[in-house]
Amino acid sequence: MMDPKLTIDVPPQVREFAQKSVDQAERAISSFMDSAAKSVGMVPGPMTDVAKHALAITEKNLKVSFEHAKQLMQAKDIGEVMRLQSDFLRNQFGIATEQLKKTTDEAAAAPKDISKEEPDLI
Repeated sequence: MMDPKLTIDVPPQVREFAQKSVDQAERAISSFMDSAAKSVGMVPGPMTDVAKHALAITEKNLKVSFEHAKQLMQAKDIGEVMRLQSDFLRNQFGIATEQLKKTTDEAAAAPKDISKEEPDLI
């Protein structure tokens, strides 16, 4: 049996309100990210691919964070919250490491790409 001090007693109305708030925030962020992606796509240039990649990384991180928030709202006790948080941080560390490597590789390749497209700039 679980220690009653460790359970999370959140009224269903509060969970429902929180869920609606997260859903609304997720839609607003999604709309913002769509606009940002369109904006980046309108201005061709040597750094466009890097900007698109940065937006893709940001969008992926936001989606994972919203999913994490939804899972936390359903947690029944502190142990589940701690497990969810630990899993989230572990996964985010792995994702961040992978994203940093890709971004570094792309940033290192960008000057080479620029010199091919615009030899007078370099």
